[in-house]
Amino acid sequence: MVLPAFVIVLLFNYLPMYGLQLAFRDFDPARGLTGGEFVGLEYFQRFFQSHQFWDLIRNTFLISLYSLLVGFPVPILIALIFNQIRNARRKNLMQTVVYIPHFISVIAIVGMLIVFLSPSIGIVGNLLSLFGIEPINFMGETEYFRSIFVMSEVWQHAGWNSIIYIAALSGINPQLYEAAKVDGASRLQQVIHIDIPYLIPTMIILLILNAGSLLGVGFEKIFLMQNNMNLPVSEVIETYVYKIGILSNQISYSTAIGFFNTMINFLILLIVNQIAKKTSENSLW
Repeated sequence: MVLPAFVIVLLFNYLPMYGLQLAFRDFDPARGLTGGEFVGLEYFQRFFQSHQFWDLIRNTFLISLYSLLVGFPVPILIALIFNQIRNARRKNLMQTVVYIPHFISVIAIVGMLIVFLSPSIGIVGNLLSLFGIEPINFMGETEYFRSIFVMSEVWQHAGWNSIIYIAALSGINPQLYEAAKVDGASRLQQVIHIDIPYLIPTMIILLILNAGSLLGVGFEKIFLMQNNMNLPVSEVIETYVYKIGILSNQISYSTAIGFFNTMINFLILLIVNQIAKKTSENSLW
């Protein structure tokens, strides 16, 4: 049963690592992945000295950190709320409602954002006009881009991400709640003293994993939301790698940038895991 999953991971995650050597070679399509002149750290130095380096790092880090600060606690809150609902039908209905957005395609989500936030035909623009406020081009203003991206991500994925916390809460011994009720504990006190302590190990593990992708903002949604007006804050490492590597055909340069991004994420993962290991009994290793 494990063999198919092992083969898939081997084929699509480990074998492609062979191509990382392109970050240290001047890629020549005629000579394949093993061909091309060895140039060492030339492409890394080129990226570090680029005028876009700090802008890319700042944009990627700010969007990722914003997403982590806002998106990480919301699934926990949803799980705690669902755990307090005793009516099974009501609970199933609410879970279905918050899970459905996860299955909407990224293209559809971005299309909805563009239509809803349009200053001329959008619902938000029309509501602002009703109150005598000049409609705002939200998708074109740099100060709104990060909030729109993060809030739409939370709306789409928070419910689905709460499943693992709901599963963890389902493992709590019901006798703990009964004992708490006998002692006169309110629902809020039960959440604070039973639910949250039980979730802490799961929270720490997921926090470590999320921190390990701090500079790994997803490509698809960012790219679809980009336009010439919000580009100063929406250009991140993933989209830059695509434009440099695929559109500009600078394969070795884009490989070096992607490799640098991966190593930074791995370093952050190691640091956060070590901090968690020293401050608690929970860590990845």
